[in-house]
Amino acid sequence: MTAQTAVPDPDRPPPARLAYDGGTWREIAHQLANLPMALIGFIYVAFMIFTGVGLSVTVVGLPWLALGLAGARLVGWAERARSRALLGVRIDEPSGLGVLPRKGGFLPWMWLRLKDPVGWRSVLYCLIRLPWGVLTFSVTLTGLFVLWPVLPFLVRGMADLDRAMVRGLLGPSDELERRIAELESDRGVVVDTAAADLRRIERDLHDGAQARLVALAMGLGLAKEKLLDDPDAAAAMVDEAHGEVKLALQELRDLARGIHPAVLTDRGLDAALSAVASRCTAAVRVTVDLDQRPAEAIEGIAYFTVSELLQNVSKHARATRASVDVWRAGDRLMLQVQDDGQGGARIDGGTGMAGLAERLGAVDGLFVLDSPEGGPTVVTAELPWRSREAGG
Repeated sequence: MTAQTAVPDPDRPPPARLAYDGGTWREIAHQLANLPMALIGFIYVAFMIFTGVGLSVTVVGLPWLALGLAGARLVGWAERARSRALLGVRIDEPSGLGVLPRKGGFLPWMWLRLKDPVGWRSVLYCLIRLPWGVLTFSVTLTGLFVLWPVLPFLVRGMADLDRAMVRGLLGPSDELERRIAELESDRGVVVDTAAADLRRIERDLHDGAQARLVALAMGLGLAKEKLLDDPDAAAAMVDEAHGEVKLALQELRDLARGIHPAVLTDRGLDAALSAVASRCTAAVRVTVDLDQRPAEAIEGIAYFTVSELLQNVSKHARATRASVDVWRAGDRLMLQVQDDGQGGARIDGGTGMAGLAERLGAVDGLFVLDSPEGGPTVVTAELPWRSREAGG
């Protein structure tokens, strides 16, 4: 039987402690800081928000209110940082209006700020914190001198309520907002991946086919000059140029296959993956069980994922047999590549696994690697299913 070590959940508070250890003192510091922080927040809201609401009938009222809501977001950010440092609360930053579009002028900016739910929840947080700050400051300060034997229990209870208020009012409001934050992060991965692909294509063209075609043009020029003086040498040079043309065409075909293979467009995943498998050093069995073709974008991602995984099998796995299975499970496209190689593959092992995981994650996919030392290696990937009619 293998012993298992429990991993603490950072979002759950530790059990109550009798000793005044570091965690207890951090919670005491948080309770004592509640009052000055609550005073700052309340004064800010009273000055910016209440004044903006009162002046909303004038020209300056709504812009002042919008500016106040923007500042309320900063108050929320400071409170999340304080809770993270003293209470150990890990809360995702709310998304939505963290970065506002600059196009459209001042009026769209003001309107987006006025309807910002994160700003309004920060205002509500500042309002309810003043009486709570007075209570927690008084109880904690009194407990340090009078109730110190039970102060850790009191502080723990008040800290738990603090955690609940921060999570409820200053964290992402719902699953949709958390999903927006994930997509904002994934968008950067997609942009970086596209830029890397463009650089790769440019490098392959410059170092491969372009250099070969330049040499071909120079060779044909020399052959033209020798055509009358030395026909035999010119014929040999033309024959060499013919071989260079064949190599250049092959490099261009390989490059086009790396961008988007024609067989994938014409015949779908089954034929395209079979073509990739035929170039693998291991014997590969390909099984594609799909009653219809997915959207072109999803189909392309699936193809390049399997293609790169089979390249890893050829380069690193030392495998004799491999298998590729593709099927649909509900609204997901499933891919599984397995080989009988030496195993030991890792996401951060420098074999492109990390890049594959990022690409799949950027389109709401999943990437799971199981590769114990000695093998076998099993890679399972999921992609969202979109039909070809809906996905273009």
